[in-house]
Formats: sequence, C-alpha cells, structure tokens
Amino acid sequence: MNLHIRAPSTMSLMCLEASARLRSFTAAAQELRLTQGAVSRQVQTLEDRLGVKLFTRRREALALTDAGRYYLGEVGPLLQRLERATANVMALKGRGGELSLSCGASVGSYWLIPRLPGFTRDHGEITLNLGTRVGPVDFAATPVDASLEFGDGKRPGLHSEFVLPLDLSPYAAPAWIAAHGKTVDANTPRSALIHHQTLPGAWDEWFAREGIEGEAGREGPRYDIMSMALNASLAGMGVALLPPYMSDESVASGRIRRLSRRKWRYAKGYYLVYPEESAQMQSLQVFRQWLMAQAGPVTPPLPR
Repeated sequence: MNLHIRAPSTMSLMCLEASARLRSFTAAAQELRLTQGAVSRQVQTLEDRLGVKLFTRRREALALTDAGRYYLGEVGPLLQRLERATANVMALKGRGGELSLSCGASVGSYWLIPRLPGFTRDHGEITLNLGTRVGPVDFAATPVDASLEFGDGKRPGLHSEFVLPLDLSPYAAPAWIAAHGKTVDANTPRSALIHHQTLPGAWDEWFAREGIEGEAGREGPRYDIMSMALNASLAGMGVALLPPYMSDESVASGRIRRLSRRKWRYAKGYYLVYPEESAQMQSLQVFRQWLMAQAGPVTPPLPR
C-alpha cells in the first residue's frame, strides 16, 4: 500500500526551528518578522498534523518533547540546505554557488588544500566550504553536500567514486635511523612502530610483504589520524607508514627518510561520496571534474 503524505509547509518548519532554538514563540516571531500568534498557530497546525506534541509549554521557556527533538533532528539539516541553496541562487543567479565538503583531516591538509588555489583561481564563482572529520559522513544528520572520505567505496544509497589510493612506505627521522638502523626488520623495536587507528593490521601486512619474521605486535603508540603519526615520526618517536603526499616535503627537507623502496597500496582509499540530492548541483559537478583531474588516472585498490 502506497501512502502519500504531503510535507508540512516550510514556514511551519521555520517556526518550529526558531521556537526551539530561542525557546520562545515571541522571540521566534521577532526573528521571523511575524506575530507571536502567527508563530504559535504554525506550530499548533504542525502538531495537529503530526498528531504529537512538539513542545512542552512552560512559563519560563518552551522545551521540546522527545518527539519534537527527534523531528527537529531530522528536518533541521534539510532546512539548512534549503537556506543555503536559496542564498546561493539569490546571490549568484545560478552561475556557481557554494559547496560544503567534508574531508578527512590528513588528506585535506596535505593533499587537497595545497591544490585548492588552482580551483579557486579557475572557479571563483564557487565558494568551497571545507570541514574535517574522522570516518564516514551521515548525510541525514550533517549539512554537507559531499565528502572526500577514506573507505572501501561501499556506501549503499550514495554515489561513491574512487579518487585517490593510499600508498604506504615506512618513514623515520634521521636521529632514529642512526640509533636503530636504515630498515625495518625483525630487530626493530616493536614499541617504535607507530600505528594508525584507521589502518588496523597495517604493520602486520607490511611485515608479511617484506618477509620479516615475527609479528608487528601492538606495543607502539596508536593515533587517530595520520598527521599525528607523521608528527610523531618527525619527532623521532619511531617509524610510521605514510603516503607520499604527506611525506615528500619532509623527505625533501631532510627531516625524515624512507626506509624501504617498496610501496604498498592499502585495501581502502579515498572516495568522493555524495547523496542523490547533491548529484545535480552545478558546484559539485565542477568540483568533481576538477578533483578527478588532480588525482589523475588511478585504479581502486583490490579488496583484501
């Protein structure tokens, strides 16, 4: 059986959001340039339609009910997207607009941002807003249009396009190398192997590929993001598995050195992920084309 449910008006949702944020129909009315009665009626109509109470009306302030908190949590990001899209069209007459992108901290800082001057020079009509996070984006709860994120490309219900592989090699500071040797081998202190939380088992895989006897173990420090592992390596704390886009500059300056000629492609990589409602955005289409050109012709890693 198909149920056709007509969505509530934008005005009623705006009244809900403003009243919840300001905890007052009167304050919401002032912000929205309506009367207090108009705001109250919009919320009442919405409550009648949903069949639930969204607010507990108290003398000192309004308070959302459990149903109100859930509903606002679902519709809030949609209102933010609507506001942003409206502002873009009004300001730029459809010529470009904004693009809100979430990006992993390390790939954003060391690979994407150094390339962005070229994008802004060629596409000044697009304003790129960039935020960072660890892990995949929940587009239903986060007001972003797309995400450049680390993963396996399996994001059901979303577009997921491969952009960049993660090629890893071991790196260490010259002082550490002088004390412990020029290669990672069976004699390397396991406490000096720097681990990434997002790359479980990476050192075990490296040992297997290099034919190093024994296990890598879990004695070394663990960091949430790869840039922390880089900085720990630069500080002489041990050996980190790093990609060229993070290590090349420090190698060129002599601050770290590569300890193997081997480059190992990790089973996950970086993907541009976006929901269907973002697919037709002109700003995303332009950015996607530019992003793929920056990455060049690369193939996704093979699954383990």
